[in-house]
Amino acid sequence: MQSTATSIDAYLEEIPEERKDAFNKLRETIPKGFVEQISYGMISYVVPHSIYPDGYHCEPKLPLPYINIASQKNFIALYHMGIYANPELLNWFVTEYPKYSSQKLDMGKSCIRFKKRDQIPFELIAKLVQKISVQEWVNCYESQIKKSK
Repeated sequence: MQSTATSIDAYLEEIPEERKDAFNKLRETIPKGFVEQISYGMISYVVPHSIYPDGYHCEPKLPLPYINIASQKNFIALYHMGIYANPELLNWFVTEYPKYSSQKLDMGKSCIRFKKRDQIPFELIAKLVQKISVQEWVNCYESQIKKSK
């Protein structure tokens, strides 16, 4: 379910009332330095062109993505590019998750799905997103892109 909202406020208006608190609490976990914007029909946290002029290799006009948060039909999704690009970070997260939640981890390559908003491990998500600074994310991204070329 991709939104057609063109602003953060418009996106937030579309979110069902019962999800708004959880959604905003997730937004509060994002570290300083990343810029909040709408991208790919979701709220995105990106490295701005002023810091990383090359932008996203798939579409250099777009800033480098880091995290997206979306209200999908049946869940809230957190897309974290760091766990996709960094196997050590992924392993840390998967190992830590059961310490913070009794729910089974529902995850894809970069997508963490939360079907029950009252079961979101906000403390763990805050630790996860704080593990990579803007510059560390740029360095990780560049090392992965250089490997794949």
